Amino acid sequence: MKTLEKISDAFGKYMAVIVLVVAALSLFVPKSTLWIQTSWVNYLLMIVMFGMGLTLKLSDFKIVFTRPRDVLIGCLAQFTLMPILAFILGKLFGLDAALLAGVILVGTCPGGTSSNVITYLSDGDVALSVGMTAVNTLLAPFLTPAITYLLLRTTVHVDIVSMFLSIVKVVIIPIALGFIINRFWGKYTEKLVKVLPMVSVIAITLIVAAVVSHNAEKILSTGLIVFAVVILHNLLGYACGFGLGQILHLPLSRKKALSIEIGMQNSGLATSLAGTAFPDLAMATVPGAIFSVWHNISGAVLASILRRIK
Repeated sequence: MKTLEKISDAFGKYMAVIVLVVAALSLFVPKSTLWIQTSWVNYLLMIVMFGMGLTLKLSDFKIVFTRPRDVLIGCLAQFTLMPILAFILGKLFGLDAALLAGVILVGTCPGGTSSNVITYLSDGDVALSVGMTAVNTLLAPFLTPAITYLLLRTTVHVDIVSMFLSIVKVVIIPIALGFIINRFWGKYTEKLVKVLPMVSVIAITLIVAAVVSHNAEKILSTGLIVFAVVILHNLLGYACGFGLGQILHLPLSRKKALSIEIGMQNSGLATSLAGTAFPDLAMATVPGAIFSVWHNISGAVLASILRRIK
């Protein structure tokens, strides 16, 4: 068991390097990882979410409900900062209509479930992260179309039932199962928790490999400008989230959660919506695909940095 714990620590320590190497391999030699299917992504996230549930206690969730201000702050920031940043960057870099639509759609979508994983790996407030993701996703069917319309004057249909079931299946149920098992069989889960970083890193690496390899041609055919916009959008989201937490004097664990929740978007949803909302703008799906890759890489790097900050 001690050997596994050491291996797990090494995975956590070198997570950014592992993810970057696999991402590069998947981009330039996509055949090497095409065997990893994009349909696996949700299941991989569910495994990690279950592991996160094993680390949670009832007191973690009491904090969220007894101090809803933090969740409200995260929701307001999510649906104001990211759409505004997307619009400003798109205009500043002179993106064409298709790419601008794609970038703005990424900005108006809720935070992705990957943010919960990265928050966990960063030693952030996981309960707060899960709370913000759940609330943001429930608000998205109303706010995503409204904000997108305001910025693009285009109406985007969001399937509220599909989104609700997705967040329940991928986040709520696995975490709840892990939480229940930890609640009643905590003595047995203590040792298992020590190898969770390894499981999480492997899952994230497989997710990145799947997304990159299956979108390699589309990613490589895109100009450097859209890469710059996507990267800046993500990094500025992290910075704004952490800065907001600093201004509000939040505890460090909540600053980490807020930063990650705001910076990481549900880019899979953005990519899906772009294909249906803008059928005449084929390139509108590109920003979402690139963001899917980039925010997992940047999230891995950020987690490596934040976990060292105590």
